[in-house]
Amino acid sequence: MLFHLTIIIFLLITLPIAAFGDDAYTPRIPLGLDGSAFLANIPEDNPLTSARVSLGKLLFFDKRLSKDGTLACGTCHQPRYAFTDGQPLPTGIGGRQGRRNAPTILNRVYGNTHFYDGRVQTLEEQALQPIQNGLEMGNTLENLVATLSAVPGYRIRFKDAFGTETITSDRIAKAIAAFEWSLITGESPFDLFEYGGPDGSMSETAERGLRVFRSKKARCALCHTRFTYTDEDFHNIGVGWDKVDLSTYKKTQNPDDIRGVDPGRYAYTRKPEHFGAVKTPTLREVGRTSPYMHNGSIKTLEEIVEFYNKGGISNPFLDEKIKPLDLTEAEKQDLVAFLKALNGINWLQIEPPLRFPE
Repeated sequence: MLFHLTIIIFLLITLPIAAFGDDAYTPRIPLGLDGSAFLANIPEDNPLTSARVSLGKLLFFDKRLSKDGTLACGTCHQPRYAFTDGQPLPTGIGGRQGRRNAPTILNRVYGNTHFYDGRVQTLEEQALQPIQNGLEMGNTLENLVATLSAVPGYRIRFKDAFGTETITSDRIAKAIAAFEWSLITGESPFDLFEYGGPDGSMSETAERGLRVFRSKKARCALCHTRFTYTDEDFHNIGVGWDKVDLSTYKKTQNPDDIRGVDPGRYAYTRKPEHFGAVKTPTLREVGRTSPYMHNGSIKTLEEIVEFYNKGGISNPFLDEKIKPLDLTEAEKQDLVAFLKALNGINWLQIEPPLRFPE
């Protein structure tokens, strides 16, 4: 009886949520995600519509958004890599190397801030920054608007999405954000196990790994919380601190004198306690998004677990939650199995468009 009730609840959760407009669009909310929170996170000034999602998808994958027409948002956020690029660091315009690993954008509709340093609070703000970044797409908003405005097919698409043919950077940002909101993932083996799915939904090894994950010994759930498996907060865990020059800092105690490491959130807030702290990544799809860490320095989940098991890398700003764990080899293997069980569905059918507006 309990199993049948769970399946009924599952079907209610995963059916499309009621529309809030003639052209309203809400993706299928997979098991494990919060449908009410999804709707609550869509801003009133950018209602989610089919036309905006469709336009945003075209813009996201269109290389004409870059200065020289060689890169798109989708170059560094590819569906086949769970919307990452499978590289330690992304390659931008003219072969320039980015500073930070390309994170997945799946489930970002649930995010409070964006980028590793959390410097923006909305996906509309986020969408325009890589376009203008000299290490990424290297364009200007003025040139972008002019380029798209010269394409009749895009003017029609913008009219469908916004009511007039006028193309602005604000409308571009809103459309891209709409597409990114539609990219959600859940209904993983873990979700099926957690919500009463069929026996064997998750392997016994992963079940043991779940117990390790939630244990006081492993401490994973201190930061990887909620159904998104991130606290949306910022922590210094020691990544990149193995070759840092602290000689001047030891004399001045000024974080600006530290050389050889990403300052993380400090560059945005200028608070010393934020030096080297970066956003906690989601663990959903973590089995598909290697390499890991904000500098792309760790290749496998096994290495990730070992990094945490050793207590990260010591530095003056190491988060107090990071401590040696003393996990056994069996516990490490079980934990990796659980992390892989967080790979879900709902986005697997997404492919780049075959054609773009002309």
